[in-house]
Amino acid sequence: MLTLPLLAVLRSEGTANQRTLSFEERVSYQRAIEEVYWRHRIWPKERPDPKPSLDAVMSQAQLEKKVADYLRKSQALEDYWQRPITAEQLQAEMDRMAKQSKQPEVLRELFEALDNDPFLIAECLARPALAERLLTNWYTYNQRLYEKKLGKNNVSWLKEPLDSWLTTAEVLNTIAAPVYNYRLPQTSEGGGRCIDDTWTATSGPPDGRHNHTAVWTGTEMIIWGGGAYGVSTGGRYSPITDTWTSTSITNAPSARYDHTAVWTGTEMIVWGGGYPGTNTGGRYNPDTDSWTATTTTNAPTARMNHTAVWTGTEMIVWGGWDGFNISVDTGGRYNPNTDSWTATSTSNAPTERHNHTAVWAGSEMIVWGGYNTTHFNTGARYNPVTNSWVATSTSNVPDARDWHTAVWAGSEMIVWGGDDSTFTLVNTGGKYNPGSDSWTATSTTGAPTPRGFHTGVWTGTEMIIWGGFNFSGTELDTGGRYNPITNSWTGTDTTSAPAGRSYHSAIWTGTEMIVWAGYTAGGVSNTGGRYDPTSNTWINTGNSNAPSSRTDHTAVWTGSEMIVWGGGGPEPPGNLNTGGKYLPSIDSWTDTNTANAPPGRFKHTAVWTGIEMVVWGGGTSNGFTFNSGGKYNPGSDRWTPTSTTNAPSARSSHTAVWTGTEMIVWGGSDTIVQLNKGRENNPGPVSPPTPTPTPIPRLNTGARYNPDADSWIATSTTNAPTGRAEHTAAWTDNNMIIWGGEDNSGTLNTGGRYNSGSDSWTSTSTANAPSARSFHTAVSTGTEMIVWGGLNDFGDLNNTGGKYNPGLDSWTPTTVTNAPAARSSNTAVWTGNEMIVWGGTGATFPRGDFNTGGRYDPTSDNWTATSLASAPSARSSHTAVWTGTEMIVWGGRIDGDSVGSTGGRYCGQSGPTPTPTPRVTPRPRPTPHPRPTRR
Repeated sequence: MLTLPLLAVLRSEGTANQRTLSFEERVSYQRAIEEVYWRHRIWPKERPDPKPSLDAVMSQAQLEKKVADYLRKSQALEDYWQRPITAEQLQAEMDRMAKQSKQPEVLRELFEALDNDPFLIAECLARPALAERLLTNWYTYNQRLYEKKLGKNNVSWLKEPLDSWLTTAEVLNTIAAPVYNYRLPQTSEGGGRCIDDTWTATSGPPDGRHNHTAVWTGTEMIIWGGGAYGVSTGGRYSPITDTWTSTSITNAPSARYDHTAVWTGTEMIVWGGGYPGTNTGGRYNPDTDSWTATTTTNAPTARMNHTAVWTGTEMIVWGGWDGFNISVDTGGRYNPNTDSWTATSTSNAPTERHNHTAVWAGSEMIVWGGYNTTHFNTGARYNPVTNSWVATSTSNVPDARDWHTAVWAGSEMIVWGGDDSTFTLVNTGGKYNPGSDSWTATSTTGAPTPRGFHTGVWTGTEMIIWGGFNFSGTELDTGGRYNPITNSWTGTDTTSAPAGRSYHSAIWTGTEMIVWAGYTAGGVSNTGGRYDPTSNTWINTGNSNAPSSRTDHTAVWTGSEMIVWGGGGPEPPGNLNTGGKYLPSIDSWTDTNTANAPPGRFKHTAVWTGIEMVVWGGGTSNGFTFNSGGKYNPGSDRWTPTSTTNAPSARSSHTAVWTGTEMIVWGGSDTIVQLNKGRENNPGPVSPPTPTPTPIPRLNTGARYNPDADSWIATSTTNAPTGRAEHTAAWTDNNMIIWGGEDNSGTLNTGGRYNSGSDSWTSTSTANAPSARSFHTAVSTGTEMIVWGGLNDFGDLNNTGGKYNPGLDSWTPTTVTNAPAARSSNTAVWTGNEMIVWGGTGATFPRGDFNTGGRYDPTSDNWTATSLASAPSARSSHTAVWTGTEMIVWGGRIDGDSVGSTGGRYCGQSGPTPTPTPRVTPRPRPTPHPRPTRR
């Protein structure tokens, strides 16, 4: 096997406007990019040593490796998948960065570091991000590569990590830099100052959902609504760049599910749905990312599980039910140009029903099937010009059913699958010809297995059925392509197909079927797949390269990027050793390397040292805990294990602080347990609060870790607080302050101050201390520790807190006036003048999460609510970091319904204006460094 060579030159084809970039030039420009990131990298104020230069922390070899890696990925896309990165994709990626940048001032610095040259920006900034995202997608979801490496009949291989595969990949050709007249995109203005009290989504797909809608615009798939309780959020997926963009929630319709959506050519119209049903809706314009409400004047009555079709000038809705017990035979025609409704006739209309189907046949709407105390095999054709109905024939009609699908095939309607009158799922169907008012049965030979809540799309020549569930409780990842001319079925390939699911969505793009979200065996999903019927292959929809869904993970802010790592995922065993680096400047994620990463875990800790993230401890879903960890360098994308010599005993639910030279870990439990609060540690149904059946020791030990020396020194246990877990720790006034948590007797309101210089403990006062609690938060202001929220032994939640002054050993309560609602498992960050708390759960059984929060000013003892506009979905057990201007929240349990891989950025600039970052003086084109001789 040939090893993929380094590319000295990325050649451009042709002679017009020909430009080349040598490997050495690319390395020089990579250094210019890294200089910008390093300038913004946080050097913790606790560190006694000055911030070093970039050259001291990133070698020439590391710079060369970064360039070689993205060139390898670009070349692999072409040689293995015949998907070379095109100039149009590079331009689209540059435009995306400029439009979606969350730090436009940093992006402008990056552009200036590349001479504001669109060719250099395309090749040195857009290409690495695009190659990473696209190759990760193709490599993960295309098993033909594994068949080539290991043999088609081998079905039990373990997937080789992408990074290790790249070092041995066989490459057949070299890649070419496309010739193109690139344009420099305009970044948004603002000088780095975001708008106070506003939210912006982080890059990635929307939260997982089901019973939502999806439409295809010609360039994007727009999904909206859905979920167990209904949401008013959505997203636009671009297959061109394999990225997601959130839809605005400003003026969006109220949260709902089981609604309908149609595409008009310029707008998506959503209407109805919810529980109970509604008769409201909205028109969404993706060009302006804006909503306009649909009028309710003369609108049909409120409903859900109805149908809607687009005629070319009007949306016709019909049928449905109110969500309780009343089905309807009414409907309406909505004209978006006049924002007006006209009722559909009820004369000769089909019997009242819901869960039916409807298709637009060019001049008529055909409705069929459904349910209303009984299943139907009847239907009718509605003519909007004459406002009249004509019944469909029942001769040779398919069995009565609901939960089926229907597509319009150009001259006939094809219905298939669903649940019949005996409540049995079927794999039968029929073709209805409105011209002859006749039915012809679809073949069952080679048809997909019986199912309901699947999807069906029409490609122009075939109907594709996919997914759904059967009554044995299996979510299906199978499907079939039906050719109505030959009355024959061809199975869809299951190699690399998305996980089986139901209640998902599917659209046809003209070349691919895109399925997304729904219920899977692992719960509610925000993943999907793109199916190419020509090659009978799948790839995933991509998640903008965001890390997979997780909870109980960690996150640190480096000054230029947020690093998330570990946590518990929705699929068993759920112990993750993956992560991602989120760069707000280009609104992009990059995977963290898994080579030498610590084993998967959750409820661990992480600190940022100025150069590295240090993770330690934590446990797994089977109760195992670790006394190991790792140091991750984001510049080199490398892990180094932490020593276990003299390390503290294995534990989880402990705390860790960074002192400037050391990480101090303390407390925790030596096993992953269902703690006293009925709080679940793994995704799944929440149980009522129950006491721990067997006392689990809580630890009062700890140690100081020096990352430079890779050594541990135990902390004294003399006068240490009692052993505990789910407590908090803050580094304040050169002391680590431990407070709260729980031991085997219950929750605590005690704590201690640890002085690392003298290796000694001093108890914290309990006079005026907040009530006993765990699962609360704490932040350090520099002179005080502020604790807030949490819950007690009986599951009672708190919206109280206290400010602890270590110099005076005294507590002052925080006001409850205008404080956020009581909660636990929320997050809190310190901005420099305020504490921002957000999210969390308001109940342990049944679970009720928050997407609300508050900003607390300790000087005035005053709370101000955080905005709900465009806030992320309600969640708990997530993470939050402070960037200097914004709080970024990510992941966690979403609405008690799923585990998330989404987040949001909250601007909190009510305080002093941040010091502007010095702008970079554009440098002359760099002189290439001599390239080392390679053998």
